[in-house]
Amino acid sequence: MSTQSPLPFASLDGARTAVPPRPAAAHRAAHRADPADPADLERDRRDRAALALLAEPGDLRVAAGVALVGAAELYRQVLDGTAEGGLADDARVRAAASDAERALERAERTGIRFVVPGDAEWPAGLDGLAWAGSAHQRGGVPLGLWARGPVRLHDLATGLAVVGARSATTYGTDQAARISHDVARAGLPVVSGAAFGVDIAAHRGALAAPAGRTAAVLACGVDRGYPQAHERYIDAIAAEHVVVSETAPGMPPSRIRFLSRNRLIAALTDGTLVVEAALRSGALSTAHWATRLGRHLVALPGPVTSEASRGTHRLLREGEASLVTDGADVLEVLGRAGQHLVEPERSPQTLRDRLTVRERQVLDAVPFSGAAELAHVARTAGVSTLGVTSALGRLVRCGLLEQDGAGFRLTGKDADAPDDGLLDSSA
Repeated sequence: MSTQSPLPFASLDGARTAVPPRPAAAHRAAHRADPADPADLERDRRDRAALALLAEPGDLRVAAGVALVGAAELYRQVLDGTAEGGLADDARVRAAASDAERALERAERTGIRFVVPGDAEWPAGLDGLAWAGSAHQRGGVPLGLWARGPVRLHDLATGLAVVGARSATTYGTDQAARISHDVARAGLPVVSGAAFGVDIAAHRGALAAPAGRTAAVLACGVDRGYPQAHERYIDAIAAEHVVVSETAPGMPPSRIRFLSRNRLIAALTDGTLVVEAALRSGALSTAHWATRLGRHLVALPGPVTSEASRGTHRLLREGEASLVTDGADVLEVLGRAGQHLVEPERSPQTLRDRLTVRERQVLDAVPFSGAAELAHVARTAGVSTLGVTSALGRLVRCGLLEQDGAGFRLTGKDADAPDDGLLDSSA
């Protein structure tokens, strides 16, 4: 391959993997197809599809090779056995059954497109994965994304990723659906993984919103419904929204593909919401990718006794995520300056709040039962007779006291109940 010495690629799991040094913008552009040249773009699409059929999603050797020499040259090296790092040997086991042109033709016939850098709908946010490190020896910019559905991938950039526990509590699924509905109703797409628990609740919430949009990012081919129990939902999302995968059509899910998929969920969107996550979970993996990419990360707290929320609480405690409680909070985080601002919550104002300190003293000096004369109230409150006279008159006018012969008694009106009315400032 290249004689240029690779640099270590910082990883989320502590491993160090060789990747190329960050090239200049002109160097990066040299290894991408020219969008203005349709023939060049199609050749690059074919070469990237060929590599996608030979290698596992997120293979760092492929990401490094494409960044250094481009997809066409790396594919040639794979075929002639000169690709480094064992990539040629690993790819050889699939070479006989891989036909990129046929795969692309079959995908097109079934309504699937392979989106690559240079396409108008290529999500620019994915490019940040080149510098976001790795996890479980997976990372880097994907070769391309297989997509099924009418929503364009670049339209997901302003959206929210929602991730969380598969074995979520009722609280978790209810909150995921509620927040996703509110976010989708505000016009932002909701991205998740179509899994049990929080994922499918997020999709349902978005689908229930008027004109809501959602995207399902799978760890298998976009032509497969996984989990099988959600096949109907995945097909519905593909019909009107979009289903996305880095894994080629026809390929089944695997544990390592789920780990690789997590980075895409974080990279496709502007921010990630974590709803219920254990200390060891795919949701936390996605959260860490969001942090590495410099995207917004928010988390919903749960009961302090809940194992399902220990991961979210750790994100909040360590300051990696911001705390949110509803869709309005999320929208304020994702919104541009001045958008979706949330008014700070305040306790309701009461009638007592509207009284002066002296008027409160006088009110407290009136006994709960029976009437008290002015002199008794003044003595108990420690306020001058003139001051008590003025305060008593105001308290009578606002309905808290009433005159009883020579004394004053409480009317029974609750001074601590919420009250939006205005006292007469002239009283």
